[in-house]
Amino acid sequence: MHGQPVASDAMAEAARQATLGCDAGLVAYVLRPDMVEAALVFAPEVPLAKAMAMLPLCGVGFQNALGALAPPEVAVHLEWQGGIRINGAACGNLQITASTADPAEVPDWLIVGLTIPLMADAEDMGHTPDRTVLYAEGCADVAPGDLIEAWARHTLHWISRWEADDVRTLHTNWRGLCHGIGAEARIGDRTGTFVGVDEDFGMLLRDGDDKTHLIPLTTLLEAQP
Repeated sequence: MHGQPVASDAMAEAARQATLGCDAGLVAYVLRPDMVEAALVFAPEVPLAKAMAMLPLCGVGFQNALGALAPPEVAVHLEWQGGIRINGAACGNLQITASTADPAEVPDWLIVGLTIPLMADAEDMGHTPDRTVLYAEGCADVAPGDLIEAWARHTLHWISRWEADDVRTLHTNWRGLCHGIGAEARIGDRTGTFVGVDEDFGMLLRDGDDKTHLIPLTTLLEAQP
């Protein structure tokens, strides 16, 4: 992997570079006093439906990265839709885009972006108790550059395991970090109980009639920036 600092919008720059044919492993990143952004370029060799596993994989990589840098009491959980929770409060998110939206097509490229707020005004924090920032959760000593480097390194480790067909371990680790399993969820026009995921991390949502619906991860695909 190789990093490329950019002035703004890491996802847009990563998509531009991917469209121009850059190598997989590019990490575009933005370092600001109040925010860190990073976007990792992949070159999948499997159809999009399978390659979407890079979203939860990158989430596990982020948890491992922050776990290595932050105090041990800092808890990180992941939402199915890409949200990140630190000590129970929302703190940033992961997003994903690709060169195609066809689940059966192998994408030319796929990008996972990470956004983590570092600081906020005390007044703003007081009005949003369900949201937090990294430095308010005991992580003031975590350097943004170190966090991006650790995220890339731990994500690369999980990519290697996933490519070696160690999907079960990824599932086990992600499920242990997942926020909201067993709770009510609303995805689009469907509401029900989030009971788990299928082999491709599609959400299994059980409605009031005890019917289970599969919501594929491709539902979360963002339009190309």
